[in-house]
This record gives sequence, structure tokens and C-alpha cells, in this order.
Amino acid sequence: MYDVAPRERIHELDAVRGFGLCGIPVVIIWQMTDMTATVPSGEAMDPLRHVLSVLVEGRFFPIFAFLFGLSFALFLDSATERTARPRLVLARRLIALGVLGLVHQRFQPGEALLPYAVAGAVILLPASALPLWLILTAGLVGTVGVALTLGGGLALVPGLFLLGLAAGRYDLVVGLRGRTWQLAAIFALTLPAALVTAVWQWRTPYLDLWTSSIEPIAGLFGALAYVSGLLLVLRTGYFEVLTEVLASMGRMALTNYVSATALILVAESHLRLGGTTRYPALLGLAAGIVVFQAFVSYLWLSWFRYGPLEWVWRCVTWWRIVPLGKPEPEGVASIGLPRR
Repeated sequence: MYDVAPRERIHELDAVRGFGLCGIPVVIIWQMTDMTATVPSGEAMDPLRHVLSVLVEGRFFPIFAFLFGLSFALFLDSATERTARPRLVLARRLIALGVLGLVHQRFQPGEALLPYAVAGAVILLPASALPLWLILTAGLVGTVGVALTLGGGLALVPGLFLLGLAAGRYDLVVGLRGRTWQLAAIFALTLPAALVTAVWQWRTPYLDLWTSSIEPIAGLFGALAYVSGLLLVLRTGYFEVLTEVLASMGRMALTNYVSATALILVAESHLRLGGTTRYPALLGLAAGIVVFQAFVSYLWLSWFRYGPLEWVWRCVTWWRIVPLGKPEPEGVASIGLPRR
């Protein structure tokens, strides 16, 4: 949920971030409402919950964690060009995120902003001064090693942060548009692995999942397959509208993440999903949130440079009021035409 300087925005990464937002509400809803995961016997998962666990759970949060580390690297490079004390700017940015996360956690226990801010301060800031090979090695060990031993969830965040930081340092996103064959190779390798591990996860008894490493492994392969497949689809040229919509959502990722909590709380007062297995209603609510946020994000960014929380965050980061409205197109103001 980091945002980089406007001149450094990478449209495809914004679209990937927006894609991640489409899956997050599903997991947030059942966590916030404390929905029942199993059938009455308690020995097996509810069928639809089982499907959602295999398709969604653990597949989308690694995308955000990796992009957080990547955007940290991009923002640090930008801050280095603009100030003599870039790490102080980043520290202030992480503190602001932590404060927001502390408030947000009162409404969504288990939210990600506060852990991200803490891990960013403890891990990313010091690691940004380390050699690249060491960052990459630590990232691989912290991701693969943790997935195989400690399981998934927030335990994977440090490793994914470091992998994202390494990707930024190695300039892997530079010329991303020209790396179609590399993306195709990643997709070709990770899709079979994602399918095999997903089937393995599906067949693992519910109670055994608590002690198995299959969930985080399947989640990581699924995330890689989703992202590489999405990027290949978006660059075919047939999905320009989808790209614009996802990119708008991604540019307002912080606002959308926090506002989803408010929307779920309002909806839950009417739907009463807690303690039930009404997963069709969950899917309807998640879809409604995504469609609403996609519309609002696209409309808002047609008038403003940043989302509401992104603007506040940027103001605190740079400790000054930054412009929010879009600049007038050249020649428009002189003839009195409205802004688009």
C-alpha cells in the first residue's frame, strides 16, 4: 500500500495492486464477522469456504507484501533525489502508517497496516543499506524457509518485504513491458505448481491444515501464477478498460483497504454473517465492495492526484501540504473549459 512519486508510477504495478484488492475482502469478511469455517460436525470445511480457501486465502496478501517492499525501494530512490535525509522521510512515513494501523486495528483485529509499519521500520530500513545479494538471500530464506517450517500468515511478511526490496534494487520493474517472455516462463512454471499444490491443499483434512505447510506453499505458487497470468492478459491490448480500473484501485489501495472495513461493518449490521456458513452472501458482499471501490476510485482519480488517505499520508511523509487536485491541462484554464 505504498505509493511512489507520481513521475515514477508504474501502471502495471498499480493494476496488480488493484487486482490484489479484489481478493482481500473475501478473507477480511470471514475474519471480521467470525464466520463458521466447518460443517456442524467440525471435521470438514464448509464446501464453498473450502473452495474460497483454495482459490483466495493466502494468494493475495503475498502480492501486497512483495509490492510493499518493492515500492519501498522505489520511494527510497525518489526520496534520495529530493532530500538529504531520505531514511528520515521513510521513517516518518512508516510511523504515520503505524498510527493509522493502530486506529484501524480497533475495527479490524488482525489488520495488516500496523505489522507492515513495524516490519518496515525493523527490517526494510536497515536492510536498504545491505548488499543486494544479502537482501535477496535473506528474502528467499525468509519466504521459502518460513513457509516450509513456520507456516504462512504474517510470518511470511519479512521475507516477502525483502524480496520486493531486492526486486527494486535489481531494477526488475524497469522495462517490465519488454519482459513478456520472462513472464510467460514464470507463468508456465508456476501454474502447474499452483494447480498441484492447490489439489494437495484441497485433499488435506481440515484439522491437518493447522500443522501442514501446504497452505503457505500453495498460496505462494498461486500468487505467482495469478500475477504473471494477469500481466500477460493485460498486455494483450484487449483489456485496456480493465487495466485502467485496476490501476485506479491500486493507486488508492490504502483508502480502499481501510474503507473496506467500514463497508463490512455497515453490511454486517444487516447481514449478520457471524457464526454462520452463509458464504454465498459473503461473495455477494465482497463483489459489491469491489465494484463500488472500482467505480469510486476511477471517478475520484479523474479529478484528484491521490486518494484521500494517500494524500494525507503523503502530506505527513513530506511534512507539508502537497497539491491534491490535478493540474489544469495546458490551455484549458484560459478558455474556461471544465477539467475532466
